Amino acid sequence: MPVAPRDHTSRREVEQAKQRQRTAQARAEEVLPEDEILRVDTDLILVDVAVTDAKGRPVRGLRAEDFKLYEDGVERPVAFFSVERRGGERRPVAVVFAVDVSGSVSPEEMVRIAQAVRAFSERLDERESVFALMSFGMSARVLQGFTNSREKLNNSLRKLVREAGAGASTHAYDAVDDAVRLLARRAPRTRDRRPVKRVVVVITDGFPVGDTVSPETVIERANAEDVTVYSVTLPSFSRSLAALSGTPLPTPFDVSGLVEKTGGSNVYATERDLEPLFKSLAEEVVSTYVLAFYPPPESRGDGRYREIRVTTRPGLSVRQSRPGYKS
Repeated sequence: MPVAPRDHTSRREVEQAKQRQRTAQARAEEVLPEDEILRVDTDLILVDVAVTDAKGRPVRGLRAEDFKLYEDGVERPVAFFSVERRGGERRPVAVVFAVDVSGSVSPEEMVRIAQAVRAFSERLDERESVFALMSFGMSARVLQGFTNSREKLNNSLRKLVREAGAGASTHAYDAVDDAVRLLARRAPRTRDRRPVKRVVVVITDGFPVGDTVSPETVIERANAEDVTVYSVTLPSFSRSLAALSGTPLPTPFDVSGLVEKTGGSNVYATERDLEPLFKSLAEEVVSTYVLAFYPPPESRGDGRYREIRVTTRPGLSVRQSRPGYKS
């Protein structure tokens, strides 16, 4: 019986390999629809958008056609739109907790903060998420780099409790700046072709003192790195002001615009039990849409700052992760 040439067998194996690759690609496209595939492109401008109703509740289920996106007042086509679907892949998250350990934060309050941070992280168990922990007073210190290990996070939280009252002042803006830099160095913008939600949660008594970095610089850096900042104002601040005015007054973070201009929100911890508040905040962090557009070719790389504005259905409120970008 004649023996088939060796090169014939080789070609057949190559064709079989190509067929397996085509089959795998087809299955991947069935699992991950085209509108959820992020094409990594340096010209693509991303913006996270959180939408709430009149009662401040996150709004889900919106589609790309429910949004309009403007660059310097000119409407741009939405080139990419992503939203989590029930039963589909969930967006990866990278979170840095920056916790105030200045003298105004009591050891008892720090124990409650540690419990609440655990509750926050557990709320995101169903998705690919990593967490880092920093403490700050006069300077910031990384207690735990990014990890998805529950044991490592718990060990670092025990260190945090021991640091209560260690700081003489509150360099909150410096700490947020360090947290943004940590995200820029260690948390990728995309993972498995999906945009990573990069977040700083700063937990403080609301009185930054002695910072070397200005709020404007922190905002600019956070916008450039696609980082959203959320702040939790501790009960020691909230209760004292509520007693005077009936409701909590804006914190210095609110006044600076740091939270608003990065697409986050500030919450006031008015109860001793912080866990429900942190669980709600964790839900808000992941209840966002991602929109992107391509700037016109003639404006790319010219170094100018351009404003971004996103609108949606009447009666709904929009918070976007950055007000603009530098081309």
